[in-house]
Amino acid sequence: MSGTALYWFRNDLRLHDAPALRAAAAASSALLPVVCLPPRSLTAWGFERVGVHRRVWWEQAVAALAEQLRAMGSDLLVCQGPAAQVLPALAQAAGTSLVHCEAIGAPEEEAEIDALRASGLRVQPRWQSTLFEPAALPFGVRRLPPVFSSFRQQLERQRVRPAQPLPVLSQAPALPGDMASVRLAAQAFAPAPAAQPPVLPQASSFPYTASQCHGGEPAALAFVQRYLDRRLALTYKATRNGLQGLDYSTKWSPWLASGALSVREAQARLTAFEQAHGANEGTAWITVELLWRDYFRWLHLQHGRALYREQGLSAQPMARGHVRHLQRWCEGRTGEPLVDAAMRELRATGYLSNRLRQVAASFWLHELEGDWRAGAAWYESQLIDYDVYSNQGNWLYIAGRGTDPRGGRRFNPAKQAADYDPDGRYRALWGTA
Repeated sequence: MSGTALYWFRNDLRLHDAPALRAAAAASSALLPVVCLPPRSLTAWGFERVGVHRRVWWEQAVAALAEQLRAMGSDLLVCQGPAAQVLPALAQAAGTSLVHCEAIGAPEEEAEIDALRASGLRVQPRWQSTLFEPAALPFGVRRLPPVFSSFRQQLERQRVRPAQPLPVLSQAPALPGDMASVRLAAQAFAPAPAAQPPVLPQASSFPYTASQCHGGEPAALAFVQRYLDRRLALTYKATRNGLQGLDYSTKWSPWLASGALSVREAQARLTAFEQAHGANEGTAWITVELLWRDYFRWLHLQHGRALYREQGLSAQPMARGHVRHLQRWCEGRTGEPLVDAAMRELRATGYLSNRLRQVAASFWLHELEGDWRAGAAWYESQLIDYDVYSNQGNWLYIAGRGTDPRGGRRFNPAKQAADYDPDGRYRALWGTA
């Protein structure tokens, strides 16, 4: 036992399959769970970095986690501010210098760890957000295959299997003895009042204000099981390019992004479904999508900050579209009906189908010649399922600045509309500002 420690929840707002949390609980006689909500800030392009949809989604997940921890006799301190300011103050009040957390291999998130260590804290991060443990890969991370198809084929050829999820944490160590001092220290980082949930349009494809789509872990696990019980996984490949509705795709991504759902738990339940009902192209394609999620994580460990350079992994010059186009694109006023409908849905609901994310991103990059970083920042601001790895990886991919062997993807909006919205229903639904 190491005595008292802090557990810093990051993108792992759950108690099931929680290796870092279980390790902290096993090693500590007293454990203080903490989450740091980001301070309000603007991007370089002038809009909020965390928009209202993302704020509400995260607040839902945090509230659910706090309730679960309290039911175990523990608690969750919810603070707002940079971890490098919050955690040293709480650690001092709790009489410890040890912090456990999950490892996140993106530059800003790694810089947070560096800042905590510079403050004198001992930080023990643990990698836990992928299907596979790093040691299970048939290649070192530095030798990650340069394209996704090769990555996938090597895993299949070597019959690499995902790690099994850990059981739910059912007991938590006691809180630190002097919680009065800890709570007093936390008052300096009291969070802003909870964001007012917006009234979502009835047409929302992911109505996160409804109970079945709530941001917390219990809703996540129930949603996954309900999706599988309805056997929707069998038709996933045929429906995944849908534009509207709750059932055309798994809709697991919002919970995966916050960590209220473990990717290993999702895959384990899918595998159990295949064993009970048979596997087909639909179930296999869900696994492919989860592998893409893993690939973008390994890509970060391979390339690090290079993925965040203006040119990405490419040497090609940057497009220099006029910044005035950005507001038109964000607000859905470009004059291209399918793109405008997509951007209006995103802004109104915090969600957008994968097909339309690609179409809208392509239009910004290749028709408006916009800066890919501005588009990525807008998706970060708006999407409730924003994931730093996937957002960065996908934008670079479409821009031709990542690992796409075709050097980028350019979608013809008219063809996309004819293929995926032939009756114009989607454009009509979101066609007014």
